[in-house]
Formats: sequence, structure tokens, C-alpha cells
Amino acid sequence: MTLKLDIIDAKNGEFEVKTVKYFLAGWLLWSLWGCAEPDYSQEESAYIVLKTPAVKYADMGFIYENAHEVKAEIYGNGQALMTLKISGGSVCMSRLQCMSQNAFNRAVLSRYYPDDTLEKIFRGEPILDAKNKRTKSNGFTQHIVNQGKYDIEYSVLNNHIQFRDKINQILIKVIRQ
Repeated sequence: MTLKLDIIDAKNGEFEVKTVKYFLAGWLLWSLWGCAEPDYSQEESAYIVLKTPAVKYADMGFIYENAHEVKAEIYGNGQALMTLKISGGSVCMSRLQCMSQNAFNRAVLSRYYPDDTLEKIFRGEPILDAKNKRTKSNGFTQHIVNQGKYDIEYSVLNNHIQFRDKINQILIKVIRQ
């Protein structure tokens, strides 16, 4: 396939037709490269529960991580039921359009959560600036209350992550295999 472009000849101001094969090939390679899956430094199977007033998923799946992105996939009967990708300040979830972390919190979690809350949960990191963090021999726990906004019990112990907000009726569990 070739692409012909009309180019103005700078010397005499006339149009000249030139074939531009290499441009098309380069553009095609660049486009396909942009769709390639990123390399993940960590891939693990996990039992994942994501239960909020807006969404409910619970089944086995996989969690993929690298420095810039976290992706969780939940499967049921061998079919991908849900894909959640958190990267670059945005959250993409199957059946929902990609949105900022703040917009995702407002739509699915709670508007009172900091933008990075979901990513920190899936990475097993302390949330809300490690407020009320209690270190244990096998991980940590946090109990954070903001009257009328959230009542969070969060624990990362061994390979088990559990986030529960009693006020907003949210449960997120990740049990890594």
C-alpha cells in the first residue's frame, strides 16, 4: 500500500506527486507499538473482591504491577469479568470509561478518599499518609475515622489485603496466592 501526497516544489511553485512508503510503514509501526501491553515486574494470581454500592465483583484473577501501573483482572468461568487498570492518574475499568482517579473515587468509592487510595490498596501500601498505622510482624493495620465521611479498617497482613469502609459500604479484598 502506498500513500501519495501532493507536495509543492519550492523552486517553481508547482505541485509534484511523491510516493511516501516509509512514512506509512513508520506510522503503522508506531501505532501498533503504542497498543502493546506494558512489561509488568510482578504478576500474581489472587482472589479479588471489589464490592461497593456501584460495582460488585468477586472471583479469582490476576494482579499485574510495574512502577507506573497496577492492573487487576477478575475471571469467572474462564472469562474476564472485569479489568481495572490504574496508571498515570487515571482509572480504566471495563464497562466504565477511563476517568481520573478523583472522578473514579466519586463514582465508585467515596469522594472523601485521596486520589491514590485504590492504587495503594492494590499495591498493599499504607493509605491516607499512613495515618494510625500500626506495624505488625507480618504487615500493618490502619483504623481511620473521619466522622460522617468514612470509617476505614485497612490491613495488609502476609498476602492478605483487606479494606473495609463501614460508612460507605465498601469492601476490597486481595488475597494473593
